[in-house]
Amino acid sequence: MAAAVFFGCTFVAFGPALSLFVLTIAGDPLKVIILVAGSFFWLVSVLFSSLIWFVSVQLSNKNDANLQYGLLIFGAAISVLLQETFRYAYYRLLKKADEGLATISEDGRSPISIQQMAYVSGFSFGIISGVFSVINILADSIGPGIVGVHGDSQYYFLTSAFLTMAIVFLHTFWGIVFFDACEKRRPVHIVGVVLTHLLTSGLTFLNPRYEASLIPIYIITLGMGVWAFVAAGGNLHNIRKCLACRRKESNQVMVYSTLQVPADD
Repeated sequence: MAAAVFFGCTFVAFGPALSLFVLTIAGDPLKVIILVAGSFFWLVSVLFSSLIWFVSVQLSNKNDANLQYGLLIFGAAISVLLQETFRYAYYRLLKKADEGLATISEDGRSPISIQQMAYVSGFSFGIISGVFSVINILADSIGPGIVGVHGDSQYYFLTSAFLTMAIVFLHTFWGIVFFDACEKRRPVHIVGVVLTHLLTSGLTFLNPRYEASLIPIYIITLGMGVWAFVAAGGNLHNIRKCLACRRKESNQVMVYSTLQVPADD
């Protein structure tokens, strides 16, 4: 039973992300490099936020439970702000790299678009964030012990897996919207990304009331997905073409000859 819970929750949390990686990233070495570098940026942001939280705890009264809970919320907010700060720093780095790649290319164009960079960088933030948030939970799911014996929710592992999947998608969508906002100089959109990130992080403090946290988070995920689709250049016309599986008609005219090759004697 423990193995079934472990593998089931693992595939729920990272199955969609693994599919996206195999289909859209793994075949391009440049995208893989951007993925690894983005993960490093996220790790550095979490390192700094952890240091700030740790120092705050050490300087405070550890016997005050309310104060410690407040510091935990403060640490989560600082972590979100630092993640978005490092997302902007990574955007600036990729922008410089994009200019360099365009300079050395034969046709004067970069081999990867800024939209693709936004997608891969957001995906890198999401996948490393998901791994760090659920890895200990998955380790505990192997056992020993059974969740819910003392009246706790029996859906702890499953809801954690679904929450991780949402976080991976959210970071991907946030990356696309954030990069588009930086490209088009739309600070309001950047503020929107930061606020939705803060809101998502704050909703996790409602656990173990999972219906109060998981449902709103998935609503935010759906909204951010639509926003990212529009920011990437999507529209209703593209959706109709995708659903109808229509191909663009070629402007070329094919001429068929009525002449036949004479038969061999």
